[in-house]
Amino acid sequence: MRNVVAVLIVMLAVPHPVYSAEEEFPESLERIAFGSCAEQFKSQPIWDAVVEKKPQLFLFLGDNIYADTEDMQLMQEKYNQLGEQPGYKKLLKTCPVLATWDDHDYGVNDGGAWYPKKVESQKIMLDFFGVPDDSIRRTRPGVYGSFAYGPKGRRVQIILLDTRYFKSRHTKDERSDDEKKKLNLVGWYVPNHDPDATILGAAQWEWLEEQLKEPADVRLICSSIQVIADEKGMESWGNFPLERKRLYDLIEQTKADGVVFLSGDVHFTETSKTDDGPYPFYDFTSSSLSVGIPKWAEAVNSFRVSKTSYAEPTFGYVEIKWGKSPAIDLQAYGEAGELIFENRVTVSALR
Repeated sequence: MRNVVAVLIVMLAVPHPVYSAEEEFPESLERIAFGSCAEQFKSQPIWDAVVEKKPQLFLFLGDNIYADTEDMQLMQEKYNQLGEQPGYKKLLKTCPVLATWDDHDYGVNDGGAWYPKKVESQKIMLDFFGVPDDSIRRTRPGVYGSFAYGPKGRRVQIILLDTRYFKSRHTKDERSDDEKKKLNLVGWYVPNHDPDATILGAAQWEWLEEQLKEPADVRLICSSIQVIADEKGMESWGNFPLERKRLYDLIEQTKADGVVFLSGDVHFTETSKTDDGPYPFYDFTSSSLSVGIPKWAEAVNSFRVSKTSYAEPTFGYVEIKWGKSPAIDLQAYGEAGELIFENRVTVSALR
């Protein structure tokens, strides 16, 4: 086992920190920042506020760039634009970055298994984020992976899901714009109840079951799309209700305590809660790092427990307070580093 000093030296020395999937690290995690939707062609001043919070880890949850192309040279150029952002360069000098993708960095808006360049796109994405050549993430379809930090009693598991590579097609919402407006919907999609439809695909489901059997005190399950909020008609796990039920059931069946979902995609930030699981599930959504969309933030979400849905540049911050009564603070911060909202969850409630 490497000691903490050696690990910190490596973090500071490597431009893109190299972590292998399903790997363990001895240091305890207390401060995790995350975000999504970073338009690489715009200035990104928010990175200064992220760095100021001194996270031990940053999680990129998708739309890390806006590529939307089948031209892999163009995709590489767009990743290079993100890599040249001064604030992002600063972040890489202060903490490691782990990443999954969403649709725009995957390659096509609202895309899924049918995208023809997914193999090539995966390689470019893993290369950019410094995933080592011998990582298991390079040996299988999809960019999913898991990471564990800290000793027993303070063990944090990070699970990065891939909600694109295997995803089935959505069912479009054919209702009129007037009807959607009356219901306060964005209204792109309605639930797909086909039992053969999938988000994760068979291999990833099997992998996830094994990961949830691993010991952990806190589990941050990272999904590029929202897990709980499902009424707006945007992309979400609610578009595939049988898949979401399978997720909730799997957490119960594996007795996986300590789950909190982290998500992005929607260009606003909020925290949602449901009692449909074996214990209360929270989904902390942070989006976007560069631009919000207020009209989407105003759409219906009866699961919201944050005091607001915030549609300006923002990042999420998960602070785990270990001790006699461990708690998880889910904090949203704005571009100037101001606290937008906070929800506290006790670890004992996630049992």
